[in-house]
Amino acid sequence: MDQKSKVRHIALSACILFGAVHATHAQASEENGAVLAATAATAVAPASSAGQTLALTPDEARQSATGNVAELQQMIHGGDIAELRTTYNGSYGASLLFNAKEMTYYVALFQQKNFWRVIKTQDDVRAEQIYRDFARQTVQLSDIEIRRARLEAQKAYTDRLVALSQERANRLQADLNVAHEQQTIVNSMQQQTRAEAATLAQQKVQAQEQLRAAQRQVRDLQRQLESGLPAH
Repeated sequence: MDQKSKVRHIALSACILFGAVHATHAQASEENGAVLAATAATAVAPASSAGQTLALTPDEARQSATGNVAELQQMIHGGDIAELRTTYNGSYGASLLFNAKEMTYYVALFQQKNFWRVIKTQDDVRAEQIYRDFARQTVQLSDIEIRRARLEAQKAYTDRLVALSQERANRLQADLNVAHEQQTIVNSMQQQTRAEAATLAQQKVQAQEQLRAAQRQVRDLQRQLESGLPAH
């Protein structure tokens, strides 16, 4: 194999390797990439209703893939641009910015303050149209994010109610256990008291019999005593 063939072979291997790495990365970010790509893609026909994506011109479509992001970031850092409008929906946002020196508008679509699409134009009407479309896209993009946040909050709220209910159930169970223990003690005391009462009742009967026997003996002795005394 000559030197040129070796170079071509190495270049081809590098391309294949890069494609495999790129495919792996694309699979890992499939969900977010699908959402962003679907929403950021331009429509085939101009928008005819509020729910459609505005069609970009070929030049605007090329701009979104070139260096407008870096250019806008540099101007923001240099203080050469003014923010006219900004819309936030969840972590997504759209901004309309203006460079007065160049009479140029920049329309940006971003997520968590990171620009991912920037359109540059000197047509103020067109800039407003693109801004409104980007703002509408932020609503669509943020829907699942907002739904997730609501579901997360609902789950946390439900978990808290479950914890409170479980705590209440634990307290009631503890109270019930105490009541059962106390009932067992009361039942035992009542059995003991009934046994003691029965014993006392028996002892009372015996005591009454002893009393009657003693009273008879006293009467007998009294009669005997009286019968032995001389009469007056």
